[in-house]
Amino acid sequence: MTLSSIARLAGATVLAAGLATGAASAQSINWDMQSTYPSSLKQLGSLGVRIQEQLKTVSGGQINVKFQEPGAIVPALEAFDAVASGAVQAAWSTPGYWIGKEPALALFAAVPFGPSAGEYLAWMKFGGGQQLMDEVYAKHGIKSLICGLIAPEASGWFRKEINTVDDLKGLKMRFFGLGAQVMNKMGVSTQLLAGGDIFPALELGTIDATEFSMPAIDLNLGFYQVAKHYYLPGWHQQTTLFDLMMNKDEWEGLSDQQKAIFQTVCDANVAYGFAEGEAIQFSALKEIESKGVTIHRWSPEILKALKAAWDEVIAEQTKNETFAKVWASLSEFRANYRSWGDRGYLRAGDLD
Repeated sequence: MTLSSIARLAGATVLAAGLATGAASAQSINWDMQSTYPSSLKQLGSLGVRIQEQLKTVSGGQINVKFQEPGAIVPALEAFDAVASGAVQAAWSTPGYWIGKEPALALFAAVPFGPSAGEYLAWMKFGGGQQLMDEVYAKHGIKSLICGLIAPEASGWFRKEINTVDDLKGLKMRFFGLGAQVMNKMGVSTQLLAGGDIFPALELGTIDATEFSMPAIDLNLGFYQVAKHYYLPGWHQQTTLFDLMMNKDEWEGLSDQQKAIFQTVCDANVAYGFAEGEAIQFSALKEIESKGVTIHRWSPEILKALKAAWDEVIAEQTKNETFAKVWASLSEFRANYRSWGDRGYLRAGDLD
């Protein structure tokens, strides 16, 4: 091969490399992801950071979705509008924060006295849940993927012990989603506060009680410093789903491969978060007790009263056509699932 041939070949190689680099650059995406949870918050924040890390790794650096702390671009509870308008491309949150926009979104987040994690995911993936969620979000120009899951939460930190239904009346309490409407029926005045705003409100007495999340997450926020009575089970959130909201136009501009990467990362994040959450609660409960907190279990009488209030909430909410449509789908799936769920799993008392 002559010197000139070598030079021509080298030039062609450099040109091809340049074209390849240009093509890769054209295919890369760089988004902001406004989080409703701080990165320092166990699971609720850290699972959002993990999405950022995993998307970059799995895509070979071509998908860069930057986790933004609450307030970095917009306040935590304004993320929905920011994504819908295109002010940010994505947000890490839970559908239950947006029931003021669409009441039906609450059913894709957490359902009082609702399904366990496996049952909930089965409905979302194979029972029509994802398709219904797509319909609801699409009206606002948003595409959402379920991208995280945690199992039962605790149901409240209280300054005073709750022994009867009457003890709840008149309390001011931070509460989330459909469970807040149940508590309103019980005579509790509820308000929704972002995670970082709860402790100051509790400390100052603006609220008398609060629920937020699982023991390991609640421990991180220090509620035990003010409220010494902690109640389980989390009747209002037996499972909580979290989502990656994306501006619909941005989503539709992705390639099929990029969409598959997002879906794969989210599916993996669901499994990771579920397993992590289950692994860290018992040590957190021990530490909470060591702080002088009394851990209570709700009495059957109070749980029955809460369930009766929930039935009233459903009767009211299903007057909304979209809510009724989603509720009918979930209810039918749960009725069908019961023939398996009641038979396939060991239950308390089976060995008594």
